[in-house]
Amino acid sequence: MAKVGASLVKELREATGAGMMDCKKALEETDGDIEAAIDWLRKEGLSSAAKKSTRAASEGLVGIKVVDNCGAIVEINSETDFVARNEEFQSFVESVTELSLEKQCTIEELVKLEIPGAGETIGETLTNMIATIGENMNLRRSKLLRVESGLVSSYIHNSLRQGLGKIGVLVSIESAGEKALIGELGKQIAMHIAASNPLAISRDNLDDSFIEREKTILREQAKDTGKSPEIVEKMIEGRLRKFYEEVCLLEQNFVIDPDIKVNDAISSYAEKAGVEINISDFVRFELGEGLDKKEDNFAKEVAAAAET
Repeated sequence: MAKVGASLVKELREATGAGMMDCKKALEETDGDIEAAIDWLRKEGLSSAAKKSTRAASEGLVGIKVVDNCGAIVEINSETDFVARNEEFQSFVESVTELSLEKQCTIEELVKLEIPGAGETIGETLTNMIATIGENMNLRRSKLLRVESGLVSSYIHNSLRQGLGKIGVLVSIESAGEKALIGELGKQIAMHIAASNPLAISRDNLDDSFIEREKTILREQAKDTGKSPEIVEKMIEGRLRKFYEEVCLLEQNFVIDPDIKVNDAISSYAEKAGVEINISDFVRFELGEGLDKKEDNFAKEVAAAAET
């Protein structure tokens, strides 16, 4: 078994995204041959891919692709941010996002599509990457937005390269106005959504049961004040207005200009365009939201590799 240096381990890790110990083992088994080590990682990894599927994967990338009046957004998870910075992983996310936009299908259908030039499906490529890199990965979710008259705007926050980042937003705008002007507004609205994370476009889009639950909470809070029922109801109305301003896009203070509401910004652009402008839908994906986060100790990993 060949003895391999740290520089060779580093080179293999950067090429594959696999763990340091796995890279060291692969190089030892293949007498320091990088290409053979990559094949070894794949062969060894395939047998344990099923076991890796249960491990927490909350890092990765959000991908976005927009063409005029249609946009696609996907989230693909990995266990570590190191893998998200791997060029192969980034190219994979780009390919999946482009196919999602092109085919406009469900996520179940998406995973069965063949990647152009790869000779294998998205699902097969994902399995092979899990085998090679040694981390669990998951095509978690995807969504499409489309408008008949208007456009879809997008924004990526913490971008690693064009269309790939940690937070992605699509917003569909219905308007017959000039594309450049509507696109300028759309980009600002998308940035606002990324920062403010609204739950709905307006209070009319909020679920009735959700509003009733909020009213119940506010009512319970107000009961302890000792005020009369009439005063309590007025207090609830005031607090509910504040709640709407926090969760409804059109009623939020505009991040670009906090002195006005988002709806005011839209009205201002509509006046410039000379036509109506309506936000018909939006979607915001934040990487790993709602998932268990894995705590990594990279220094400990390096130390362990150095001791062997």
